[in-house]
Amino acid sequence: MDSSGLGVRRAAAFVAPALLLIGVFLVFPALWTLYIGITDYRLTGPAAANPRVVGVDNLVEAVRDPLFTNSVWLTAVFVLGSAVVGQNVLGFGLAWLLRTVRPGVRRLVEGLVLLSWILPGTVVAYLWFAVLSRDTGTLGVLLGSPETAWLVQYPMTSLIIFNVWRGTAFSMLLYTSALAAVPPSQLETARLAGASGWQTVRDVVFPHIRGHVLTNTLLISLWTANDFTPFLLTAGGPNHRSEVLPVLIYRQALESGQLGYASALSILLLVGNLAIALVYLRLLRRRA
Repeated sequence: MDSSGLGVRRAAAFVAPALLLIGVFLVFPALWTLYIGITDYRLTGPAAANPRVVGVDNLVEAVRDPLFTNSVWLTAVFVLGSAVVGQNVLGFGLAWLLRTVRPGVRRLVEGLVLLSWILPGTVVAYLWFAVLSRDTGTLGVLLGSPETAWLVQYPMTSLIIFNVWRGTAFSMLLYTSALAAVPPSQLETARLAGASGWQTVRDVVFPHIRGHVLTNTLLISLWTANDFTPFLLTAGGPNHRSEVLPVLIYRQALESGQLGYASALSILLLVGNLAIALVYLRLLRRRA
């Protein structure tokens, strides 16, 4: 009998449902993706009934495919612009400014920011499509240029701004919690010493919340790299100018019917996610 007093069999019975769910909804799909990623499996046709193992041919084709290279670059721009910089900076800025405002104002701002985060992606995408569309778009009317098609002329810029607006709430909440752990005495000392706001953040606040910054950056980077919402706004267009990796994978799988090739792209995306996670984990270890 173990230290908990349950016994091995009884303890195993408690964790079995969780392990079963993990196996069915996580392990099996991952293994299935790995399998079909090395085949010529297709959505229809003979290869759908009898797929042929092609080894690493799909991976080699992906590396040589200009659409894949373009998607990798656009995904990196999307993650860097909207997550690493946009959500991080705006989330911390809101958390820092809301520390000293009246509780009613703080709750109102936090509620509005949270609303953009908890609304379904389809609803948010529709709202932004109405703002950015040509002729009747709200933004064009306000700026006096209703003929501007923002999603066509500036697709990636529009997606970055959209994702910053939508995803900042998580960073704001995390930094609000992190700032509460900064000793007020150190902030007061910095104020009395005449430190500017930036100097206070750099020399007093950041050393206390560095771990939170790294954790937040890791999470929002992974979420953004795997985000499919851009498809709802631009569908990867025009001319593949906003075709981030999740959108490319979807189009290859369901529009082109190349499930094997799309699975290989998913494997490469997974490898990229693991590489990003390893970099952040190493930075966290250095902090420790």
